[in-house]
Amino acid sequence: MRLPKLFAALALAASSSVFAQNISIATGGTGGVYYPMGGGLAAVLSKHVAGMQATAEVTGGSVDNLNLIASGKPYVGFSMVDAALDAARGVDKFTGRKVDLRTLLVLYPNRMHVVTVESTGIKTMRDLKGRRVATGSPGSATEVMALRLIEAAGLDPNKDMTRERLGVAESVNAIKDKKVDAFFWVGGLPTAAVTDLASTPGTKIRMIDHAEAVAAMNKKYGDLYYADTIPRTTYSGMDADNKIASVANILVVNAKMPDDQAYKIVKAVFDHHKDLVAVHKEYSSVTIPNQKQVSSPIPFHPGAVKFIQEKGGKIN
Repeated sequence: MRLPKLFAALALAASSSVFAQNISIATGGTGGVYYPMGGGLAAVLSKHVAGMQATAEVTGGSVDNLNLIASGKPYVGFSMVDAALDAARGVDKFTGRKVDLRTLLVLYPNRMHVVTVESTGIKTMRDLKGRRVATGSPGSATEVMALRLIEAAGLDPNKDMTRERLGVAESVNAIKDKKVDAFFWVGGLPTAAVTDLASTPGTKIRMIDHAEAVAAMNKKYGDLYYADTIPRTTYSGMDADNKIASVANILVVNAKMPDDQAYKIVKAVFDHHKDLVAVHKEYSSVTIPNQKQVSSPIPFHPGAVKFIQEKGGKIN
């Protein structure tokens, strides 16, 4: 009598494993914003989507995430739109290999931080000449955008400064230890590592204005960037609003993700939006009206389109 029950149990387990949906969320470094947002997303998907188990992974950032998606494995990735467009076109860091991507969601603005401390005497982008500067970790969209910004500001990133390829947490430690004079970081507000630097006793943070470089960046790379502001209340010690360049963030997947899976992920984000905002306030920017093709150069996944249209959204 026990054998039939055993066989039935094994069959059920086998059936369940076939339909199990294991998803990896490609995020960024632990000091940034992608990482906590990805952790929150993984928790929501694992708890509220039947049969889905999601895990957040630490990565170098957008470029790494896009490469993981290109592998064809079940990844959902955070990315800046400039890096995603490069991947879709097969240019720059993706030369010779296009990634077939789709947008799940338009997320929030990624603000470029050019950070130093008062003791360095750096006040403008031109003052970075001859300095030791961290321009983002390998595999990050921070590095992509930082190099474009430096170039637009009239500097040569390889000749006019000594570059270190560090993530935001490592950059903060390096500036505290006087191993670098400034660093670039593009992320949401507030970024935990920058908050840490600004709150360090005896340290006064200085945020370098650079919004004037947006026109030159867009002239070369397309209308991806826009002038924006980091309010002076964001980080302790700021003397004024910081005039900066921003770029949109999107959540992307491989075009081959099944429509029903994409639908369930997007539905879970909106059904449990309050839980995600509690993890990080940048989730408050994820609204149905903000889901528009004009905000992303990457086409929306059909599963995402279905849910957004059901909620009255208009992608185009």
